[in-house]
Amino acid sequence: MPPSRQRRFPRAHGSARAARTFTSEVLTEWGVTERLEDIQLCVSELATNALLHGVPPGREFSLELVADGPPIRVKVRDSGGGHPRWERGELEGCGGRGLYLAQALSDDFGVTWHTPGKTVWLTFKTASPPPAAADGE
Repeated sequence: MPPSRQRRFPRAHGSARAARTFTSEVLTEWGVTERLEDIQLCVSELATNALLHGVPPGREFSLELVADGPPIRVKVRDSGGGHPRWERGELEGCGGRGLYLAQALSDDFGVTWHTPGKTVWLTFKTASPPPAAADGE
């Protein structure tokens, strides 16, 4: 089983930043740093979207990082009913481009639907070898 780390974050102002920090700490621990900035940016976008459109009041979202061989998979799950839109957004607007940017920076992306909610996932190809799976991870 590939190594993975997961953490839940509340519907709160600092949660996108906390998710980005968690990502940085885990990937650095795993020795996967060559795409760290792209991955952090995409985690920030997915977390922000979960907070704005997917996490009902009183609920949390989860972030899971999986070292699935050299590729790193990022999964953000929420329990809301929003439908992610992978479009460019308005050029004059100040929002609406997050998933478009995440799609451009990642190597693969998609949505897995659950009852309730969904998981938005991204895959990043890396040259780093995967970390050895530890007991309990």
